[in-house]
Amino acid sequence: MDRRTTAANGRVAAAELEGVVEAAAYVAGTPAFVATPVLDMLKSPSGPRDRQLLLGAKVRVLEDREGWSFVQAADGYVGYLASNALDARAAEPNHRVIARATHAYERGDFKSPDRASLPFGAAVAVSRINGRYAETSLGFIPLVHLRPLADLFPDPVEVARLHLGTPYLWGGNSTFGLDCSGLVQAALLACGIPCPGDSDMQSREVGQALGNNAPLQSGDLIFWNGHVAMMTGPDRMIHANATHMAVVEEGFQAACARIAANGDGNIIARRRP
Repeated sequence: MDRRTTAANGRVAAAELEGVVEAAAYVAGTPAFVATPVLDMLKSPSGPRDRQLLLGAKVRVLEDREGWSFVQAADGYVGYLASNALDARAAEPNHRVIARATHAYERGDFKSPDRASLPFGAAVAVSRINGRYAETSLGFIPLVHLRPLADLFPDPVEVARLHLGTPYLWGGNSTFGLDCSGLVQAALLACGIPCPGDSDMQSREVGQALGNNAPLQSGDLIFWNGHVAMMTGPDRMIHANATHMAVVEEGFQAACARIAANGDGNIIARRRP
């Protein structure tokens, strides 16, 4: 079973896995919300980063032990989060940041001290609207930078382009830094399209498979071994990559040639969300 999506660590397992995996205890888990702008999800306590979760992300806490919580995220991914960065009593988010980044201010005044920097996709609970600002537990956020959770983007390419220039970060999922699969996941989720966290999962699960000779269109996903890009036109694509160390939009054929020359091979899958 894939350890990235198997909600078990030997000591505990999700209740629905009883009889499927061995564990000392089987638990239903308890809900909590990420309470910091960007939070690393680790492979093991104090281990390497697998992915990141953003403010307001809801998780299922299966174990809280020695300062680390073993959790399952909304997309099914499991891992370890710092327990002090979770809040089980936080209000349910109702808005999401739609700007590349924004700030939460001490007052409804852009000249007042800023309390936090929030990336695209961070979710907040707006308690009331105060003129041009939304009041939240973090502070006052410019209303123009927010959108109700139910108000989705229409086009994943629009969302992907909002991330142009974002620095590359292995396992990153925010406009402060992301990787290839993080960019695709951010773009699709903002449009209400289910999407797992890693490129190999995306190559099997997102949308429908396309034949090798099928004409490509804007929004189609192209996969190499360990890499994914999104088409923005017949011969253009956008991706986060370690060559540019950033999110870039470039010619499809030129990128394919460079990727092959770098030893990463040819395209292994094409999918249409």
